Amino acid sequence: MTRRSVTQVLALAAAQYVIAPSRADDGPTETDVSKEMILRDPATPSSGNPKGDLTIVVFFDYNCPYCKQSEPALEKLVKADGKIRLVYKDWPILTPDSIKGAQWALAAKYQDRYDHAHFAMMGIPGPRIPAERMREAIAKSGVDMDRLDADLQAHGDEITKLLRRNLAQADSLGLQGTPAYIVGDYRVTSALNYDGFKRVAADARARAAKK
Repeated sequence: MTRRSVTQVLALAAAQYVIAPSRADDGPTETDVSKEMILRDPATPSSGNPKGDLTIVVFFDYNCPYCKQSEPALEKLVKADGKIRLVYKDWPILTPDSIKGAQWALAAKYQDRYDHAHFAMMGIPGPRIPAERMREAIAKSGVDMDRLDADLQAHGDEITKLLRRNLAQADSLGLQGTPAYIVGDYRVTSALNYDGFKRVAADARARAAKK
């Protein structure tokens, strides 16, 4: 999918959930793509230590096999380190079903089950996972699906705007595909193993200490 097609599909998805028509001022602003919003958008899910000395931002797609390959190593580092704040940027650019998966995960956030939905979909092996299979995995993770659908209906406008911000932020950073990571001042655009994540985290801290 191109960036243009992602935007078009998001617009169609918005219409599906009775979201108000887009206005000229609905598009991402300069503030939306600021460093502060990339790191601390209040609508973006995060985990790890909220007061950590290092923030890692991960841009991912639920149909990206490389994202799935590297996520266990990243989660292991966050848990072992104890001082990392991890920010999840749902960036569904591969298929229309990726957008559905991102919408469901972000809707699950309203029942404090984003992590359940996220890990359920990331745990499905292979690329090009159909939406029906994603939904089945979310349901098995313990997410209340009736509430999820109701929250998606009620908060669809907010979710669509967040996905648009994520897309704009990725574009502002010059990202070309998933996975992509912002680790302190470093940008990493390939999947890493545990040692790779550990090394770049150490480099980012060392660089910050010199400032």
